Parts: sequence; structure tokens; C-alpha cells
Amino acid sequence: MAVQNVTKDNFESLVLYNEGTVLLDFWATWCGPCQMIAPTVHAVAEERTDVLVGKVNVDEEGELAQAYSIISIPTLVVIKNGKEIARAVGVRAKADILKMLDA
Repeated sequence: MAVQNVTKDNFESLVLYNEGTVLLDFWATWCGPCQMIAPTVHAVAEERTDVLVGKVNVDEEGELAQAYSIISIPTLVVIKNGKEIARAVGVRAKADILKMLDA
């Protein structure tokens, strides 16, 4: 499944009301580590078609970043049935991200 661009306008429908698992990648264009993890996030999206993978640009979606208390980026947040169940800050290996999704 393709990675979705998550904004405040589509957040409720894509994330909060999603009955499955959602992986959100909070990132910014100027962030080197965010650029490093991007291919891994895309690979997870291709492999795990049962998970909605979304990217939230913190510069464009400050309200969402603030709502999730994002202090450092990249931050990966796993949401299931509208509730946060896992979080990781910094670059992570694909295997670590997959473990977060299965927790």
C-alpha cells in the first residue's frame, strides 16, 4: 500500500476512525535522519498492506505534531483503533518497526 500524506484535514478519517493499525512517521524535509528512515518506512508500507502508513510533515502540520507531543524527529507512532500503542524516536531498522506493529 502506498504511504499516505496525513494532514489535519484527513487525520480523523485516516487515523482516528481507522479500525486497523496505523503507522505515523512524523518528519520534516530538512531533517537528515528523517530522510534516512524514509525508504524503510516506504518498504514497511509495501510489505504490510494490512497497515496504513502515513507521513506527517511537522512543519506543515504543527497542530498534529503538538497533539502527539512530538519533540524530536523522526518519531514513529503506532495507533490501533484510534489509540497510541507504541512510539519510537530516531532512525530504526525495518525489523524494529515491524515488531512495533505486531506488539
